[in-house]
Amino acid sequence: MLRSQIQTAMKEALKQGEKDKLTTLRMIMSGIKDKDVAVRVDNTSATEAQDEHILKLLETMIKQRRQSIDMYTNGGRTELAAKEQAEIDVLQEFLPQQLTEAEQEQAIKACIQETNASSMRDMGGVMACLKQKYAGQMDFAKASAQIKSHLN
Repeated sequence: MLRSQIQTAMKEALKQGEKDKLTTLRMIMSGIKDKDVAVRVDNTSATEAQDEHILKLLETMIKQRRQSIDMYTNGGRTELAAKEQAEIDVLQEFLPQQLTEAEQEQAIKACIQETNASSMRDMGGVMACLKQKYAGQMDFAKASAQIKSHLN
């Protein structure tokens, strides 16, 4: 389903002459094709990447671009930072609706309770719970900091 949404967006961007968006969408499709190959190698019954694989890919791409934005901003290259932000905006179109701060806080508390986490040693279990339930819906770097504050 996600794959077809991206393909449809690619066709639309091509029709509309949105070159930057089209470039980003082609980059996503290239990443998906790489995932398809990896899935075929790892699992003989699956022939292509599923939505869960594509969501992980999109999250990774967003994380990479955020790191690039930090580097470009620190280096005074605001035009490149703006380009990376535009790519993030396109990538986020295909992610589920992001949780609000309050919803994220609620989800963290629920996973801490569900995993019976009481110390920093339990942080991995809480993160696994969040990633399983809220993939693509929250920034896990921010969630990590919130979890640490709850477990300390």
